[in-house]
Amino acid sequence: MKKASAFEKTAARCWNLLNEGKPFTPIFVIGTMVIYQLPNMTDLSFVLNMLLGLLIIVPLLALYFIYDFPLFLRNYLWIPFIAYLMIWDSVNYGLLFTSLGLYFFFTVFFWGTIYYHLRIGTTWLNFRRFWKLVLKNSDSTSGNAQEQLPKFLLILSVWNMVMEKPALASNDLGIITVFYAGILLFAYILHKNLFDWKPKVIPTYTENAEVPKKPINDRVIVMVIDGMRKERFEEANTPFLDKLKNEGTDYSRMETVYPARTVVCFSSMFTGTYPHEHGIKSNMVWKLGIKVESIFDSLRKIGKKGSLLGIAHLVDSFGKDVETVTAVMHNDVADRNIIERAKLIMKEQNPDLQIVQLIGTDQTGHSRGVFYDDYIQKIEEADALVEEYYNWLKENNKLENFTFIVCADHGQADGIGGHGHLDEGERYVPFFMYGPSIEKGKKIDEKRSLVSMASTIAYLMGAPYPSHSRGPVLLEALRKDEN
Repeated sequence: MKKASAFEKTAARCWNLLNEGKPFTPIFVIGTMVIYQLPNMTDLSFVLNMLLGLLIIVPLLALYFIYDFPLFLRNYLWIPFIAYLMIWDSVNYGLLFTSLGLYFFFTVFFWGTIYYHLRIGTTWLNFRRFWKLVLKNSDSTSGNAQEQLPKFLLILSVWNMVMEKPALASNDLGIITVFYAGILLFAYILHKNLFDWKPKVIPTYTENAEVPKKPINDRVIVMVIDGMRKERFEEANTPFLDKLKNEGTDYSRMETVYPARTVVCFSSMFTGTYPHEHGIKSNMVWKLGIKVESIFDSLRKIGKKGSLLGIAHLVDSFGKDVETVTAVMHNDVADRNIIERAKLIMKEQNPDLQIVQLIGTDQTGHSRGVFYDDYIQKIEEADALVEEYYNWLKENNKLENFTFIVCADHGQADGIGGHGHLDEGERYVPFFMYGPSIEKGKKIDEKRSLVSMASTIAYLMGAPYPSHSRGPVLLEALRKDEN
């Protein structure tokens, strides 16, 4: 299986500019205006007037970049647009309908059909389903129509209004300033009073257990089934994963972190802390590399090796500790190829900690939706592949003294498998541990956090906790003679 090339890593970062809602809005607004006004761009005075308008909408672009309006908060985004229509009698219907056409072409046809077909082999007819997913998606990405539409319709209208009145009178500038201030105050009040669903941050560093002087395990294997929604996993026919869960320790309320983006979740799982400390706050990583120690750093201190096999995005936080896999392959063979690569890494490098990211379930949720049979099928395929890999490890004497962990990094919501802002189906993820050191047939119903992953691995392997690890060790999963 091919590694992700340098071009693919760069392309993945560029794509996130269009995928993440924050950078998408200004890119789309400016691109739409340029396309619409292209016939007039030969007139220097017109271009200067257009640049003046761009300058005046910068505060509005910045405001919507700072403030997300995820989930039900997006319903309030129409209020500023309605206020604009009441204050100014200036609507360019041609511009607005052009923006709507470009938006749905980008999301439904370019992204949902062409992009997914070329990257993962989705059918050329995927647009027949994808338009419904875009209209239902609730997280702050470019594919969230209910959030993006009121944002870009307002910004384009203000920009066009300024261009139609190049000699703005002082009272017009004053009204615009008051209008912007009103939106800022509106956004602040909404987020202060209604944006209250983030998980609580653990205030102290890991302190519930001292690392054993002698390692409990020689090897830890972590299988992360990316984007596996908990309730859909429980509906799927997954005999092997069910066996591990039922014969090991199952955490029924394992909570992911906020925002629940893949790179953020992996960064939190394997550093033991939150975005405000490790510095990775979305899949769009502006400054490469985590700011704190990871579990890989901890293992190096005791002469042990860790390996993370995952997609190119994860290089942005963990650098050379990631063995990349190309994400440009048919989704039907993606996880199969990843498992074959995992076997090769285990043969050649024999890591003490191996983390494997299976991507088929997540990609299916994004391209086809989570409430369809396609999604269940991918979870069932993951079950068979995990069983195959477990048996291969056992046959090759790689599971003599081990702990096997299976989890998801985040769930997925309705729409285009949205995840990030903890809509229904995103917050709680499957998480269970299995092995000779793990309690058998135990279920933990108390809330726990994925930030406990790093400290628990360190404890099992006799390594120091990563420098900023906050998650408590999951001691209740360990057999009493191992504590």
